[in-house]
Amino acid sequence: MNNHRNHYRQIFNYSAGPSLLPDTVLEQIERDLWDWNGTKSSIMEIGHRTDLFIDILNETKDILRKIMGIPNNYHILFLHGGARGQFAAVPLNLLNNKQADYINSGYWSKLAIDEAKKYGKINIACSGEKYNFNKLDEQNKWNLNPNASYVHMTYNETIKGVEYPFIPDTGDIPLVVDTTSNILSKEIDVTKFGIIYAGAQKNLGIAGVTIVIIRDDLLKKANNHCPSILDYSHQAKVNSFGNTPSTFPIYVSNLVAKWVDSVGGVAKIQKNNQTKAKKVYDCIDSSEFYINHVDKSWRSMVNVHFYVHDSKLENVFLEEAYKANLYYLKGHASSKGIRANMYNAAPIEYATKLVEFMTYFENKYG
Repeated sequence: MNNHRNHYRQIFNYSAGPSLLPDTVLEQIERDLWDWNGTKSSIMEIGHRTDLFIDILNETKDILRKIMGIPNNYHILFLHGGARGQFAAVPLNLLNNKQADYINSGYWSKLAIDEAKKYGKINIACSGEKYNFNKLDEQNKWNLNPNASYVHMTYNETIKGVEYPFIPDTGDIPLVVDTTSNILSKEIDVTKFGIIYAGAQKNLGIAGVTIVIIRDDLLKKANNHCPSILDYSHQAKVNSFGNTPSTFPIYVSNLVAKWVDSVGGVAKIQKNNQTKAKKVYDCIDSSEFYINHVDKSWRSMVNVHFYVHDSKLENVFLEEAYKANLYYLKGHASSKGIRANMYNAAPIEYATKLVEFMTYFENKYG
């Protein structure tokens, strides 16, 4: 097994997601695929209503409460449909013929806005469009509605690498946040939010499960047209068993949460992410060869996006990076450029290797 693992870890995987998993997690999965915990059954073959799986589910909740500091007045749900499913679930559960405020910080928040408009009146309280989505206005310039049902934000925009440097203060109005790309990447005060949701496939496991952390007072608010599979109150009541849950992805999230705890918790993960990001941003800022347009205070810790000064060299950069075993650095189709996705499982070596290659490439073509 070790020879097999070492062969594949010769590459550096900067994938936007599904993304890198810790080696120890992959090794545990490999063992459990054939015989989980001495049951003579694969982890993928265990019934979701057995005590064996329910123990995994409940343990995952307990670990998340520990490493994120989730109070007891919040439910933790494991749902289907990814973040896009939550783009519909949030208004179906909370809008109820009232208005909601959305902050438009880029690609993913725009998709959430477009979905929410199907269910009610949406106010764009702030948009980064005038800054080409490289930053947002300070909160005192936002046009928040004091009667809104909720305020929605996308904490980190992966496409251009834009991340909030603060948590908005929305008073008594629930703050709903999409943390798909930066959950567990930094310490946050969960009590500042009414709902936190995240697809697991970047920092908390693999594609197929979406974690929803919801304050208890926001349950039982779904409108009459909300499907039961998206109804937070129903899913809380049945322990996320509105239908067969994604058992294998939940199991992987269990392992990843344990890994976070074992390496020093979210505080240690945050320190590593800051170190990785700083290495690459320092390389960009010290050069006229590479360009990052994002306002420095709004730069993402986990998605570093940049351009080569001569766009004709970008494909050359990607081709030579691939030959150097630096994979999946191509930017999103909507923004192009180069994008290094260094999520929680990426060691600091990922940033070091990228900077070494960037320096080599600039010396060669600059």
